[in-house]
Amino acid sequence: MSAPDIAADAARAFSVLRSGGSAILPMDVGYSIIGGSTEALIRIFDTKGRAPEKLNAMIGDNILSEELHHLDTAQRAVVDALTRDRGLPLGIIASADMDHPLIRALDDEGRRRSTCDGTICMLLNAGAFHAAISRLSHEACHPLFGSSANRTLQGTKFRVEDIEPEIRAVADVEIDYGLRKYHLYGKSSTLLDLRDMSVVREGSCYELIRDALDRDFGIAIPEPRQALVAA
Repeated sequence: MSAPDIAADAARAFSVLRSGGSAILPMDVGYSIIGGSTEALIRIFDTKGRAPEKLNAMIGDNILSEELHHLDTAQRAVVDALTRDRGLPLGIIASADMDHPLIRALDDEGRRRSTCDGTICMLLNAGAFHAAISRLSHEACHPLFGSSANRTLQGTKFRVEDIEPEIRAVADVEIDYGLRKYHLYGKSSTLLDLRDMSVVREGSCYELIRDALDRDFGIAIPEPRQALVAA
């Protein structure tokens, strides 16, 4: 079997998303289910059984984050050190430009479900497919939001065949790249609120992120609560 054609697969998935559909996509931190419209996001949200206060995360890259997030020099240095220099996946929460074209492209309900108090959560550096579809989203000015491809509180899925049937049924397209890179963590991305450098979620590569923050910036975050687990 030949290696996947990431550019072609990303283009195929993005075509569905741009038309308002939904897609199960392979991220290094597990499979995500992404919506290309508010209607798709509501359908995903309802199928997952997600609590009303939970928000969607944006698919993006460092270039988009530099445009969208309002980060000072110290905050940007943290993001670059973790994602660019050390190559770690990271979800960041930060104040954002609500007048950015990608945010203006959301309708009121989409914005309500995907922003909070002027902040946007964005997944960065989650693998080659993530990078490819992030570029397409940015270039086309079509925002992509979503969350892990699972029923709420049922754990991140690192193989398509482990995703619940009802979640798979709501997706208009699946991109199956097999077992995902960080499956040994059994968790999705670590989430860091850059406003106060607090940990919102302990996830993949947490101990590496913690070490880097301490070594490079003297920032202390809590010790991991759980050792690596098999997916």
